[in-house]
Amino acid sequence: MTRGRVRRRLAEAALAQVAPDAGDAVLACALCGRTIGSKVEWHHAVPKSEGGRETVPVHPICHRTIHAAAGNADLARLVAGAGGGLEAVRGLEPVARFIRWVADKPPDFHAPTRRGRERG
Repeated sequence: MTRGRVRRRLAEAALAQVAPDAGDAVLACALCGRTIGSKVEWHHAVPKSEGGRETVPVHPICHRTIHAAAGNADLARLVAGAGGGLEAVRGLEPVARFIRWVADKPPDFHAPTRRGRERG
């Protein structure tokens, strides 16, 4: 199992293979689209509990927002439903509000994440 810097280097190497002419390619957050800073977390687009293996890079604050807005069962239903993937997650009102709010924040911005009211 790879962690931390090793996974980031692997992701950067994979990105360089996909876009070798990109020069100093940077990772972008799969949720908000902002540049990833010094900290990166990996979100399973399909929850591991549902057999998901592929991960996408996200900011720590974005990752917490995804899981605060919906549990794994809800995420699995969203991914399987029409539109699926992170597009469906972005359509959740708390996540959409968060994306608008975080859009102008720096890449390493962090703040406490509130848990969704419906989850308790």
